[in-house]
Amino acid sequence: IIILTRMLHSAGRFRPVFDFGEREVAHWFPGHMAKGLKQMRASVRKVDCILEIHDHIPFSGRNPQFQETLDVRPHLLILNKMDLADMSGKQRILKQLEKDGVRNVLFTDSLRQSDDNIKKLVPMVTELIESRPRFNRDENTNYCLMVIGVPNVGKSSLINSLRRTNLKKGRASRVGGEPGITRAVLTKIQVCERPIMHLLDTPGVLPPKIESVETGMKLALCGTILDHLVGEDIIADYLLYSLNRLEKFSYVERYNLEEPSDDIQHVLKRIAVKLGKTQRVKAITGVGNITITVPNYTAAAYDFIRAFRKGELGRVMLD
Repeated sequence: IIILTRMLHSAGRFRPVFDFGEREVAHWFPGHMAKGLKQMRASVRKVDCILEIHDHIPFSGRNPQFQETLDVRPHLLILNKMDLADMSGKQRILKQLEKDGVRNVLFTDSLRQSDDNIKKLVPMVTELIESRPRFNRDENTNYCLMVIGVPNVGKSSLINSLRRTNLKKGRASRVGGEPGITRAVLTKIQVCERPIMHLLDTPGVLPPKIESVETGMKLALCGTILDHLVGEDIIADYLLYSLNRLEKFSYVERYNLEEPSDDIQHVLKRIAVKLGKTQRVKAITGVGNITITVPNYTAAAYDFIRAFRKGELGRVMLD
């Protein structure tokens, strides 16, 4: 009760907005991404349906350059990693997506060994394909899908989950916790036998320019942009701001804080102390150089961010 009272008392002291200062989110658009987008466009004629996979930020960072591709083929938006998201606003999300023209949505957690929503994917896709003309592919009973999305949203995990569910086979696509792990463009992978269904796996593609710094920070927090390009310290600070804004205070107990805090340096210091993350540095004093032990703020920030990405700080929907 005492801890809860302190949390409620602290709620009024948090930042109403996050001050980005003069910062700009790094434009992470390596050459393999540009090449990938070009090849994806060239191959769309061979494709019966587009699977767009996004993270537990249903609106932020969906690549607008995909839109021209999505308009010419049946399209299914898959919101992945839903085990990490606060789903209390699910109906509001669906209504907003429908306003944006997205009517076919599937929520998944493709890392789970058994996800009932993964089982729904093949029937949904089959119905979508059969409800529209296939033009020159009308006589072909094999279905070909293209998987697209920004980096690190779980495309490879979804493919492996589909194979596990429908073919009872193991991993076919490499999974990594770092954006940019899938570099081979348009790798064809079978995911179902009845009907015969193949997926074209593609590298994650970000827009060449992220217009909103807020959107960029959400993408960075979800691991879509390499951490060091933005800075672990600023990502951790934005995470703290987001958790406080959403009244998600589990970090207080996890890191032995007395109450919620809006001061990232204070929080990182407590994290470093709890985890024993320290570093020895040289300091210049009046009597000469001495070596002192100080908290390792970068290591603490990394642990804070990683805990969020693994769902250890509660279920959060950033949008």
